Amino acid sequence: MVLTFLTLHTLMSYLPRSSSGSSVIISSIIKPVRFPRVWCCTHTPINQTQTAMEQLDPSNSSQVVVPHPDLLHAKISSIRMAGHSKLQIIADFDATLTKYWVNGCRGQSSHGLLQQGNPEYDVKRQELYDYYHPLEISPSIPIEEKAKLMEEWWGKTHALLIEGGLSYDAIKKSVANSMITFREGVVELFEFLEARDIPVLIFSAGLADVIEEVLRQKLHRSFKNIKIVSNRMIFDGDGHLVSFKGKTIHVLNKNEHALDMAGPLHDQLGDSDGPNEDGASVKKRTNVLLLGDHIGDLGMSDGLDYETRISVGFLNDNVEKSLDSYRKAFDLVYLNDGPMWGVVKLVSQLCSTEGD
Repeated sequence: MVLTFLTLHTLMSYLPRSSSGSSVIISSIIKPVRFPRVWCCTHTPINQTQTAMEQLDPSNSSQVVVPHPDLLHAKISSIRMAGHSKLQIIADFDATLTKYWVNGCRGQSSHGLLQQGNPEYDVKRQELYDYYHPLEISPSIPIEEKAKLMEEWWGKTHALLIEGGLSYDAIKKSVANSMITFREGVVELFEFLEARDIPVLIFSAGLADVIEEVLRQKLHRSFKNIKIVSNRMIFDGDGHLVSFKGKTIHVLNKNEHALDMAGPLHDQLGDSDGPNEDGASVKKRTNVLLLGDHIGDLGMSDGLDYETRISVGFLNDNVEKSLDSYRKAFDLVYLNDGPMWGVVKLVSQLCSTEGD
């Protein structure tokens, strides 16, 4: 299959139409880009011996695959016609809103950045990561089997956090010393959506209290339209973790049924002014833009009777092995830890009128 390369800024202003339904790859890279089983714009055959991660610099390049351009066109038109009052954003946090690579190293997750102040338990949690993470990203393990493994991993990790005496002070220090960074364009995306009262549900398999602290320290402001659905901690009067609230949320079971766990972010940050939509009113917004880095993230819209959904996937790792499955699952797939600017452009299109 020959896939077409275009400049990234043309994605929304001119999205190629294809009667054959073939994929389109849009790249912001000026120099020719090599990718397995894809042809460059010069139609020169790809060097099949190099892997995707060897050929693509994960910190500098940005590509997006559009599997079905005509279908995406139709979805954009449908959401625009309904108006932005019917739109909501559902987004994963780790490696979706945040970068997968930071300064050439693997960025930390909201689980991974935690340092309990107890080296013994930090080591134990790292050992769990070393064992379970390869299973999480393996394309060969069936989803049902993988879901059981993820439930097992999360349960063991949460038990270690409690047993190791995690304190909220340790969370603050961990975030301050962490290597976690938002993708370029995330702040602008949040600002655009807040100005139009478009709700953002952050669904995360991480830790709600840590995510709130990351937003507080890294963005230095709150957004009144953001709610977090994640694993929420319960602390005692001395600020030590004693339990977790509700059902465990892991990478393969995030869905709208966990909406009752969502807490308005501005309540946590002490800013109670402005609109506050409850779960019922959010569910009336039946057009969805879903952002995730895992195929399991598509389940975040389960339980929501949506009319139109555009799904955006960030494929950050195992690109060569996983591209085919991501291309089948998502409407757009960003490769190689790309920035959020394409999503900002997409949202501006979804909120525009025909005359704009």
